[in-house]
Amino acid sequence: MTMRKMVAFTLRGAGFEVVEAGHGADGLKQLNAKPVDLIVTDVNMPVMDGIEFTRQARAALRGRPVPILILTTESDQSKKAEARAAGATGWIVKPFQQDQLLAVVGKVLPGVVVASA
Repeated sequence: MTMRKMVAFTLRGAGFEVVEAGHGADGLKQLNAKPVDLIVTDVNMPVMDGIEFTRQARAALRGRPVPILILTTESDQSKKAEARAAGATGWIVKPFQQDQLLAVVGKVLPGVVVASA
């Protein structure tokens, strides 16, 4: 199972509607087609990396306060700083536990309670 499929499986299992994109450019297309409440992206993707996607997503959101979580194997502080400067809300190092992802989602989405076993 790919990481994208695992994230989607986890979020759908918690009752979220999920829109998937295979890379950053596709993600921007999806973002422009349908409003979202949360974005989860990887740093290393084909076509457009997650940092550039985050930068362009922030511009496309036109000030809407949508949380953007970066999911990656990267733990370098300079990468984290670059992601925050691009507009990322949070950083999750993979591999992740499903309850860890859901806990972070619960923290960044106001009014959402995420319960897991």
